[in-house]
Amino acid sequence: MILSALAVAGYRSLREFVAPLRQLNVVTGSNGSGKSSLYRALRLLAETAQGRVITSLAREGGLQSTLWAGPERISRAMQRGEHPVQGGGRTRPVSLRLGFAGDQFGYAIDLGLPPVGTPVPFLHDPEIKREVIWSGPVLRPSTILVDRRGPLVRARRDDGDWDVVSQQLSTFDSMMTQCADPRNTPEMLLLREEIRGWRFYDQLRTDAAAPARMPQIGTYTPVLGHDGADLAAAVQTIIEIGDGVALAESIADAFPGARVAVARSDAWFEVEMQQHGLLRPLKAAELSDGTLRYLLWIAALLTPRPPELLVLNEPETSLHPDLLPPLARLIARASAGAQVIVVSHAEPLIDALRQHPECQSIVLEKTLGETRVADGQGGHKPLARHLERGKFLAGNRRPQQADIDATGEQALHLLARNRRE
Repeated sequence: MILSALAVAGYRSLREFVAPLRQLNVVTGSNGSGKSSLYRALRLLAETAQGRVITSLAREGGLQSTLWAGPERISRAMQRGEHPVQGGGRTRPVSLRLGFAGDQFGYAIDLGLPPVGTPVPFLHDPEIKREVIWSGPVLRPSTILVDRRGPLVRARRDDGDWDVVSQQLSTFDSMMTQCADPRNTPEMLLLREEIRGWRFYDQLRTDAAAPARMPQIGTYTPVLGHDGADLAAAVQTIIEIGDGVALAESIADAFPGARVAVARSDAWFEVEMQQHGLLRPLKAAELSDGTLRYLLWIAALLTPRPPELLVLNEPETSLHPDLLPPLARLIARASAGAQVIVVSHAEPLIDALRQHPECQSIVLEKTLGETRVADGQGGHKPLARHLERGKFLAGNRRPQQADIDATGEQALHLLARNRRE
């Protein structure tokens, strides 16, 4: 499945954000423009399929720490600088919304605060208010396949009517992990497994104590681990069951005259690199940080088992500028088998990727604290329309006391009304 758009609302600097996606995407922008927030939002979406979205938000400091910190609405006068940026009483529920549209399915989730009466220890624990899975690239009532509102989960039958899948789903559980089964919700099961296969790389270690520098027990490794510890086994797996020719070409492209092999001692594997002019190969422990990191990227991108989505966060780290054009060619090669999103601020890498005919360049800019896609880059109109109207996943949600951060008389009025109720 190819993602055609990503939508985020209420998360950090992403107040109402929609970006179009293609087979190969490069996200760039100045420091502080929101690249890291966009990367984190993608990871949060992936965590829904693992049942860890609430836990992931807790690691970031809880829902309150991740919500958009600016005013609910930024007027045109504020944008022009005619009026100061200031908040007011909320008219919509406090909400963190994440979603994507794809050529086969779309998915979106809405998280908010618990209602009044929630036990004090969990008063600030986020709740899943709504989840939706729909067919095709456009979300509308006729395309919804699975709809979750609070504890109620419904699935559409072939005749168009609805079956109740669950009426007691916990607010901290995603329907993706609790209600996916091959009989009642086959589409949700398929989508969940595809999302679970998304692959993220942002913590490949190359320091002196990095596991990739040490001999490791070798087993078939079609997927490089997130920290690169199994580099030697991954390289040998590419040689055995993957594209060994592409491996050799990628090494020669970045390091002319060099060859990479895997030394084996019993069950222990270790990467070695023979460089032009040297009398012996260099072991992984002797390689520079940049060289080792590039080998890690080769192992990750030439995987014999490509994912549906591959997300790379600042792959240029520790690399010499001369290695960035070969890295761009390596990423472009990988995009033939997987949709790729690259988050980067390295101009040589960005410029080289933009030469690829399937590359979608997403330039981020920040205005009044809000991350936006730079003007003239278009968008995904169906998802954008839901965001602009405040209806993206909101459905029939009504603001609750915990959702509203009103001030002055409004706050007093709401408190008094809730006391009476």
